[in-house]
Amino acid sequence: MIIYGKNPVREALKNNNSVTSVVSFSENKEISDLCKAKKITFSLINKEKFIKQYGPSSQGIVAFVEDYQYIELADLLEKTEYNESSTLVMLDSLEDPHNLGAVLRCADATGVDGVIIGKNRSVSLNSTVAKVSTGAIEYVDVCQVVNLVRCLEELKKHGYWIVGLEADGAIDYREYNYSGKNCIVVGSEGKGISRLVKETCDVLVKIPMVGHVNSLNASVSASIIMYEALRNKK
Repeated sequence: MIIYGKNPVREALKNNNSVTSVVSFSENKEISDLCKAKKITFSLINKEKFIKQYGPSSQGIVAFVEDYQYIELADLLEKTEYNESSTLVMLDSLEDPHNLGAVLRCADATGVDGVIIGKNRSVSLNSTVAKVSTGAIEYVDVCQVVNLVRCLEELKKHGYWIVGLEADGAIDYREYNYSGKNCIVVGSEGKGISRLVKETCDVLVKIPMVGHVNSLNASVSASIIMYEALRNKK
């Protein structure tokens, strides 16, 4: 896999042991020093050749890394077992890698313990997600599961309350207390939360809107709830 951009490459070098090489068209002392410390090849090539090969939106630097690894659900639950204020985020059939990258960025900023995605009909970790996350992909645990409903039922057994974000939710998102163990479920860009997942939720919350277009980007909606959860915990 190739990841693009200064921040994603820098964070990958700091926290990822699977970087194999870095290529740039300009010298970057911080990144070259990180490569030297980890004995990773840092190559400088002609700018025109670089842009032709990697594109103009790469910020002049790319890194080659092994595919990102997902954490097993059992391992995620073990890590959060004694955290009575743990927050997880589940993304139901999210397909846009830009949205997933933005969710990971906010999850890192708000101290979310992990993000859960489906294995089927869902975006996976890729170079676009890595770039949009600006390096957060290196710090947020991502769990990929086959069956979202079964996963939620397992979370309930470990003390999590399942909070679904829906336009027709029962209560204003600010009326719910997120201070305990919660898994926040956010639906896909167009269809929202699927029926079976919605039926598994303990509570449905909504984000009130007063404008003319009553819809928010999935990652924006998720961010609002993540910050409310952080506010409750503090």
